[in-house]
Amino acid sequence: MDQTHYLIVGASHAALSALHAIRLHDAEGDITVLTRDQSLPYSPTVLPYVVSGRSKPERVFLRDEEYFARLKVKYRCGVAVKRVSPEKGAVQLADGEEIGFAKLLLATGAAPVLPAIPGLAEVKFHVLRTMNDAIGLREAVPKIKHALVLGGGLIGMHAAENLAKGFVQVTVVELQRHVLSGYFDADASGIIERIFAAKGVQLLTASRLAGLAAHVDCWRATLGDGTQLDADLLLVAAGVAPVTDFLDGSGIQIDRGVLVDDWMRTNAGNVWAAGDVAQARGFFEGERILNGILPDAVGQGRIAGMAMAGDAGAKPYAGGVPLNTYAFFGQQAVSVGVQETALDPAGVEVHKQVDAERARYLKIVLRDGRLAGIFGINWAFDPGVMWELILRRIDLGAVKQAFLASPQQTARGLMSKTWR
Repeated sequence: MDQTHYLIVGASHAALSALHAIRLHDAEGDITVLTRDQSLPYSPTVLPYVVSGRSKPERVFLRDEEYFARLKVKYRCGVAVKRVSPEKGAVQLADGEEIGFAKLLLATGAAPVLPAIPGLAEVKFHVLRTMNDAIGLREAVPKIKHALVLGGGLIGMHAAENLAKGFVQVTVVELQRHVLSGYFDADASGIIERIFAAKGVQLLTASRLAGLAAHVDCWRATLGDGTQLDADLLLVAAGVAPVTDFLDGSGIQIDRGVLVDDWMRTNAGNVWAAGDVAQARGFFEGERILNGILPDAVGQGRIAGMAMAGDAGAKPYAGGVPLNTYAFFGQQAVSVGVQETALDPAGVEVHKQVDAERARYLKIVLRDGRLAGIFGINWAFDPGVMWELILRRIDLGAVKQAFLASPQQTARGLMSKTWR
């Protein structure tokens, strides 16, 4: 059985951040990275641009072979873990091979959720989570005329935009009353929806896909109200869920994701988890949540790596705060923190400006004089700075009116005075 001191399963942002943190403290310990993908590491956020052709698959990798060689890391791609045995300190691969470890990081990410739709298993459909998914979708675009996208979240809307730019007629079916409901309220989503409609994308919100069936040289979708749509490409973008199937029988505690403490450690003392697979403490809720965003994956990976290496400089996780930036048809939308509906109403203030004609929107949510959420469309502010204002619980009382009038300038002033 092959042995390694640090074993990392997964190879995206959380894994790479942990790897870097480990090497800063431990320059010689054996590190092995395993990934199901057949390629060097990449970010899932780039996949829509691979579909559109804006980014070439061979030019989006986060690290190259030289990087792993320089850090003395064994990088193995196209490898799937079948079973984890914390007590034994070993994983079993799909081909039966075993690898022993002293410390294990689970950074396996998430995979698309396939809804229970009659006929889905009988028709060919696409998802968008891996490089192979993106390449397959890109190759299909020139051959199609009408695409149906199931889901109006970030993945579905990104894909819908890039398909429309490929001169494909696109229909998006979304169960919620407005698109991107996990990030924006109805007023903000309304601005986004109007821009998509002006670009020829049909958005069917508050709609349910009830069934799918083959039909002549395409297939036919039936909605909950009986409406029928014919299309020759179906993209399922109905959400993702953490990849945890290989942990069955491991004894590692799982809820919706792998449960971790503020050091990203699981209930098994030699196993950590970070990124989309990890269910860690929420900043607002206190209970453990999934927060599948890139900055959190990087932060969780860094904490896990430092903890695994015994780095005394490691600090506990502050809690998950949502942050998403969304560019679409030349516009920019940003969502940081939580909506007022996610908070106890006591002490909450909401300040909102909507200019639908100019496609501009700003909403600021305060709780007890501190920032809880800020959401904008074509409104200049730095999401990273706002994220830090929330995480640092900066009291805005003395500058409240200035912040409401000019959040960007005021936040930068606070940053220069209080961040050392």
